[in-house]
Amino acid sequence: MDHDALPALLRRFGREECGLEPLYAALCEVAAADGRALALLAEAPPGQRKANLLLAALHERVLAGVAPELAAYYPSAGGRRAPDAALATALSACLASQWPALLQHLRHGATQTNEIGRCVAIWPALGAVAQVTGRHELALLDFGCSAGLNLAVDQYALRYRGDDGVAHDRGAPRDGRRAEVDTRWLGAAPLPGDTGWRLMQRDGLDPAPVNVDDPERLRWLQACLWPHDAARRKRLARAAAQMQALPHRLRQADDCIAAIEPWLATVPAGAQPVLLTSWVLYYLSDADLARLRATIDRLAASHGLAWLCGDLAALSARGDVPPPPLLPAGEPATSLTLWTLRHGAAERALAWSHPHGRWIHWL
Repeated sequence: MDHDALPALLRRFGREECGLEPLYAALCEVAAADGRALALLAEAPPGQRKANLLLAALHERVLAGVAPELAAYYPSAGGRRAPDAALATALSACLASQWPALLQHLRHGATQTNEIGRCVAIWPALGAVAQVTGRHELALLDFGCSAGLNLAVDQYALRYRGDDGVAHDRGAPRDGRRAEVDTRWLGAAPLPGDTGWRLMQRDGLDPAPVNVDDPERLRWLQACLWPHDAARRKRLARAAAQMQALPHRLRQADDCIAAIEPWLATVPAGAQPVLLTSWVLYYLSDADLARLRATIDRLAASHGLAWLCGDLAALSARGDVPPPPLLPAGEPATSLTLWTLRHGAAERALAWSHPHGRWIHWL
């Protein structure tokens, strides 16, 4: 991306994606007019040159306690100040004092939200895998797993609230210690029942997997969340604690696509292998996206691999994308997530959802 396009990128992100985060809307506008902030964003590799990476890098410095001027604006750091004319000065101070650390984040970092809110879609989707394949023992591979928190989908307390106000609980019971995710169930489709599936094996692949035992890496995950959202911070902390006690394997792989086939050799006999991608295709080049699809096609035929995908509808291989639902008031349509299931030669759409799981519409 040309350097001259970066101000427009920041302003567009602030205008279109930050309606629920006034601090980030203001910060994008300020950064778009700050030459040093633009130079910092330009240091990111082309595929990672995104507004949310710059915002996460600044947030990490705030959470580390080394950007006090900016911290005054961040609810996640106890700040209460509304965006004002002094925000530009606070940004400049952070850029000046924290340049080496910020440069490291932009050159080598990636936004790794590891949004467990998506588990409200993953849980019924795994039930659909069990129904389609006839296998109820599943081996799950999270491709682009970050800290692998979605591998614990069956360990979280999930609550679906319909338009009639009736709540239905799935997953694990609420006990005050587990991560809890609440979502709106849109439309008239009934909530699928528990098909009796269980995870026999939990594995993750990532170019830079996050070890939740490492406080600095966990802080980066927290920095990728938006500052005002205390509920997401709380459930991330609980999910990380649960993940520490759960048997799982995270593997670093420079070429995650090439690592899928060797993983299949580790799947227990009789278990159904399931590849999960959630908001990963967005980050792949056209060439890698084509290679991933070709690899899945081949392994679906040779090993019965099922592919569960949640991503932007524009990245779906389907030609018949179903119409999206009528969204709740105030919900933007810019990041609609389409969930699809590929098994054998057949692919079908399962659901639409909010990218962070605030609502789901089952098809």
